[in-house]
Amino acid sequence: MLEIIRPGIQTTVQDLGRHGRRHLGIAQNGALDVPALLLGNRLLGNAANLAALEIALGPVEIRFGRDGCFALTGADFDATLDGEPAWCGWRQPCRAGQVLRLAGARHGMHAYLCVDGGIDMPLVLGARATDLKAGYGGHHGRALQAGDRLPQGAASQQLGRLGVRQRPWQPLLRALPGPEYHEFDAASRQALWQQPWTVSPHSNRMGYRLQGTPLVRNHSGELLSHAVLPGVVQVPPGGQPIVLLADAQTTGGYPRIASVIDADLWLLAQARPGSRLHFVECDLATARAARELWLRDWRRFELAAWGSGQLPAL
Repeated sequence: MLEIIRPGIQTTVQDLGRHGRRHLGIAQNGALDVPALLLGNRLLGNAANLAALEIALGPVEIRFGRDGCFALTGADFDATLDGEPAWCGWRQPCRAGQVLRLAGARHGMHAYLCVDGGIDMPLVLGARATDLKAGYGGHHGRALQAGDRLPQGAASQQLGRLGVRQRPWQPLLRALPGPEYHEFDAASRQALWQQPWTVSPHSNRMGYRLQGTPLVRNHSGELLSHAVLPGVVQVPPGGQPIVLLADAQTTGGYPRIASVIDADLWLLAQARPGSRLHFVECDLATARAARELWLRDWRRFELAAWGSGQLPAL
């Protein structure tokens, strides 16, 4: 059992999300920084899709209800366990009654607290992820509050410390031109790739709003509603792009000027309001190669940490 003493700005229960249901109007949800969630679960020997806490900034205080292990991944928080340093990217033991305190993030935006056995919330539409807009999943479909108590899955064997170096954050987002890319004037297409974009404080789990030189379409005709996915870069009438994220709607009517590749979406999860980002144009072959490289590196980590056949498949 985990007891929430201080929930911070926004702490939710998230897993890898809901897949295969977008045709029913059901959002994906799940962790914004998927590699960080995977890393935390795999450091503990958990199945990849067990639920964890996604923590936006801080400060946060959480009490452990039983002996076990935990891992903090994602944003590099100033964290202590009963006053002793707790390191991001490490598997660490904990005892019943100990309190984990996250004072704030030195780098990044979202951290993930994974525990052995995962957070054992009921499955809703195939996942434990919180959908804040629809109000289901996670803990009563909402962000966590002081006094909430979350059940853990079965305890695993006590494990020693194990740590890895997480991938460094950088502000370059590789993206493919979108279906309506050529509907924008030449100056806007050039601006998309060449100017820096600032993350707006009005960003959230549905999408990151960016600020820069407005992007202008060649005509003002309306589009029919079309399918959208996390990573799609929409441009509303004001010309300031929105990069859709895990809680995004399933359909939209704004023109799609680009789409951030899957391998780089985690970078947005760690960009704070005020951060400056750059889009880098790439092609489909590059996007596929980036995903294959990530999967290969991931398998190398699993073999190094656990050996062959020790963990469930991704």
